[in-house]
Amino acid sequence: MAHFTTSVEVNAPAEQVWAALTDWRNHARWAPLTTVRLTTDRMDGLGAGFVARSGIGPLGFDDPMTVVRWEPPHRCDVDKHGRVIRGKAWFEVVALSGERCRVDWSEDVTVVPHRLDRLTGGLVALVGKAGFGQALRKMAREFDR
Repeated sequence: MAHFTTSVEVNAPAEQVWAALTDWRNHARWAPLTTVRLTTDRMDGLGAGFVARSGIGPLGFDDPMTVVRWEPPHRCDVDKHGRVIRGKAWFEVVALSGERCRVDWSEDVTVVPHRLDRLTGGLVALVGKAGFGQALRKMAREFDR
């Protein structure tokens, strides 16, 4: 299993950052080589579903997710139930002084088939932390404009 956590401070109130993070389609702007499509009629609340597709053409994979915890504007957990990546991801939005907040993003994921996970868990954690850290910093810069 790969575990990582990454954080970023944002120059915006927690409620605004929550709204941006939970509009799942926004993630395609922040994560390179990623598209996002909704799989349910609504994008918010328990049971909302979406698929992030990462990669280029046939070299990509789908990462389907379902919201399993919804505590606006503070915490959201998703279940990752794809053919390649399984596990969970969650983020917390923590209000700071003034009109600032911090986003803490974490994931506990496994690569399927599991025999690959034993070999690649450390690499997945390293790449995940770097990639999500970059995406969160890009998101935070949108609030600096």
